[in-house]
Amino acid sequence: MPQMASKRIICTVTNDLNYDQRMIRICTSLAQAGYDVTLVGFQRKNSKPLTQRPFNQVRLPIIAEQGKAMYIFYWISLFFFLLRRDDDILCAIDIDTILPVYYASRIRKKKRVYDAHEIFTELKEVISRPAVHKMWSWIANHCVPHFKTGYTIGDSYAGYFKKQYGVEYGVVRNATILKPLQIPDKHERIILYQGWVNVGRCFEQLIPAMQYVNARLVVCGEGNFYEQAQALTKQHNLENKITFKGYVPPAQLGDHTISAYIGITLFEDTALSNRLSLANRFFDYMHSGVPQLCNKYPEYERVNAEYEVAALVPELTPECIAEKLNKLLNDDDYYKRLQQNCLAARKKYCWQEEEKKLIAIYNNL
Repeated sequence: MPQMASKRIICTVTNDLNYDQRMIRICTSLAQAGYDVTLVGFQRKNSKPLTQRPFNQVRLPIIAEQGKAMYIFYWISLFFFLLRRDDDILCAIDIDTILPVYYASRIRKKKRVYDAHEIFTELKEVISRPAVHKMWSWIANHCVPHFKTGYTIGDSYAGYFKKQYGVEYGVVRNATILKPLQIPDKHERIILYQGWVNVGRCFEQLIPAMQYVNARLVVCGEGNFYEQAQALTKQHNLENKITFKGYVPPAQLGDHTISAYIGITLFEDTALSNRLSLANRFFDYMHSGVPQLCNKYPEYERVNAEYEVAALVPELTPECIAEKLNKLLNDDDYYKRLQQNCLAARKKYCWQEEEKKLIAIYNNL
């Protein structure tokens, strides 16, 4: 086996290791490529036992579970944890773990990698708070230029990092694993939203739009806008059209996705990170042969120009959203064309292709 196979990689996150599907895919691929991989996060009071994976997993205890205290304590704990280890490559997942990784890699003289899943400093919840934005921007400007090796989820993000920090990062899309697909009969034409029910996910536009759509919307997920979304549903008397499932485990979410008739991938253009994003669910719908409604944003336009898999919304208004949904529901020829394009696109935009680029980045180190 090549020498690189014995290399040790440690990846650092700030979430529950059991539910981070993206990091589970990445760490599994690296482990199968011969690397000794460890994924480290933190232990919450209600964290469930770790699911066994083909890579190592470590949870660090924390005192606070949110706010500045959480970050400060976790950064200190993670920094000293990294100093005690003898990993060859330290990988920071997004800005919220980059500081301890940067200093630990400098002290230990180890190689470092930056996995930029989002433009953290351009998130709405960051830019809307000047002091918070100033802090994260300082951390990014201080650290990112020193991470010469890295990767991100789309060409638009890669262009941003080159312009902002002078680094050239590879593109490893967060695509779904390609699996055999049998599309079931869909007796009910369900519109599905899966993901975080957060501010900026267009529920203020999507929910009123359902007044003009003869179908049922199912929402799988929770978040900081969950109660407001339910209140909006009551306000518009749409309880009979909109169902909130709450958090749905990944194993069950796939059943909801493949049974759906239309998927929803919408983000408000309130932050650059949103506008340049390429959401996980975009590929989940594609891999289930489910045409979807998307923003007319650069990454979705880029894929749609090659394989038309989505109806793109030029304006985020209830009327425009309803118009696009009704076309998908009522124009069978249009729908079938998009569905067939999904089946073709999933062969190119799949994790089996993306992991080749991921492994090449680490092999080149």
